[in-house]
Amino acid sequence: MYSYNFMQWLILFYLYSFIGWVWESCFVSLKRGRWVNRGFLHGPLLPIYGAGAVTILFSTMEVRKSIPLIFLLGMVGATILEYITGACMERMFHVRYWDYSDKKWNLNGHICLAASLVWGCFSVLLTWGIQPLIDPAIMKIPRTVAESVTILLSVVFTCDFMQSFREAVDLKETLIKLSESSEHIRHMQKRLEVVSAFAEQDREIYQTKLWEKLAGRKELLQNLDEYRRIQRQKLREIEEKLVQIKEAGRQKAEELSSLQESLVKELQSMGALTNRKYQNSVRQLRRNPGMISEKYGDILKDIRKIMSRNGQKK
Repeated sequence: MYSYNFMQWLILFYLYSFIGWVWESCFVSLKRGRWVNRGFLHGPLLPIYGAGAVTILFSTMEVRKSIPLIFLLGMVGATILEYITGACMERMFHVRYWDYSDKKWNLNGHICLAASLVWGCFSVLLTWGIQPLIDPAIMKIPRTVAESVTILLSVVFTCDFMQSFREAVDLKETLIKLSESSEHIRHMQKRLEVVSAFAEQDREIYQTKLWEKLAGRKELLQNLDEYRRIQRQKLREIEEKLVQIKEAGRQKAEELSSLQESLVKELQSMGALTNRKYQNSVRQLRRNPGMISEKYGDILKDIRKIMSRNGQKK
């Protein structure tokens, strides 16, 4: 195995990013029964594989003759890279682009023992099987050609990354906005239930007290005009209070209805693909069908349902 300069390392990064994209896209497509352009980016690159391959090659350069050490160092290096990448992406975007929560011996869903063992096996295959076949071709590339190719690929990669990053941010903002809307509606529903309950309770209390007074002082009501006037005034006050309570409940109901209509309109506009942020969110979900979110899991499900109803693939 050879030593590499900076441009050659970049070529290896892009090469294995492409190979990783081919592997992931084919694997996920077979599972889903349809073609899936897998990954964070639009283009045919999965940087986690490119970075993983470079990490493995770099960390095992001094032990390339020892398979156990290649396995161990490659496994550890790639696992650390995978955990840091997954944790940072979840912190930034509030979603997981891959998840091992259902696997045994996982750590926060970002890594697991099985995946780490696969990285170890891949390290041995990469170092002893794949890289020796690629090395001669890499070394034969003229320096000027290598520089031109890597610069071009880096420009395309940067533009793709910036657009994909914007889409990921839009997905995050969409999840937050929909979550806040749903929470607001739930809060209003509870307030409306309380208002309605108190309105009904007040009405029953006032009616009960009124009938008690009417029953206990029937004789006075028949003979004393002043008392009857007072009672009529109380009845009018009761009626006014009930009207106020009902009006308050009606206002809350109208407010809730308005919120619900706003949410429905927003979801419908998203489903019609007229909203830029939603379009970007859909692109991320299409390329990452296994994406999950602990905080916004229900909202993700709602978006996927809208995508399904509008004839889009999950």
